[in-house]
Amino acid sequence: MPEPGYVAIVLGVAIAITVTLRALPFLVKGALAGSPLLDDIGRWMPIGAVAILALYCVSRIDFGAAGHGLPELAGIAVTVGVHAWRRNAVLSILAGTAACVAVTHLV
Repeated sequence: MPEPGYVAIVLGVAIAITVTLRALPFLVKGALAGSPLLDDIGRWMPIGAVAILALYCVSRIDFGAAGHGLPELAGIAVTVGVHAWRRNAVLSILAGTAACVAVTHLV
């Protein structure tokens, strides 16, 4: 078992690193306030993250499995359709998930 002093030092270093890494974005944002780069990142990051997640999910569809990707594609279609209709992210995600689960049980 390690010595208590060693454990305390390691724990202190871990806490210091964690606090520093969590505070760093706020310090950098203050230094970059009003920067066109920060404005561009704030505008494009959400859609970029959603696009990457969507592409990852679509790339994981197994068209050789039972259903040939039909449940996933139905969920995507319902999600896009409901979101285009109502512009409500929660409603579209719930409807798409329900459609995917329903088609999974039917196929």
